[in-house]
Amino acid sequence: MTHQLEFKNCFGAVTGYIDGHIFISCGKFGVALRLPPEILASLFDEKGVKPLKYFPNGHIKKEYAVLPQEIIENKQRFKELLDESIKYASLSQSSHR
Repeated sequence: MTHQLEFKNCFGAVTGYIDGHIFISCGKFGVALRLPPEILASLFDEKGVKPLKYFPNGHIKKEYAVLPQEIIENKQRFKELLDESIKYASLSQSSHR
């Protein structure tokens, strides 16, 4: 199966798209992944994981978690989460953008 991967500017951040759906966003806030609700629920229990807000007073992007450096530096863990993010985004309907 072939997928289309793109990177675009979004609110001053760089966002990654798989088949037209965002799966990652990187900016001043750090690195955020778009993940399914059950994974987000457990991630938000971990130290340093935060909800994504593109602007300090902006609204929270509900399907995203900003990852702390500890998770990003753990290559195996980050790869697992990135794989989940890509899978979730590629299965998403346009209403979940």
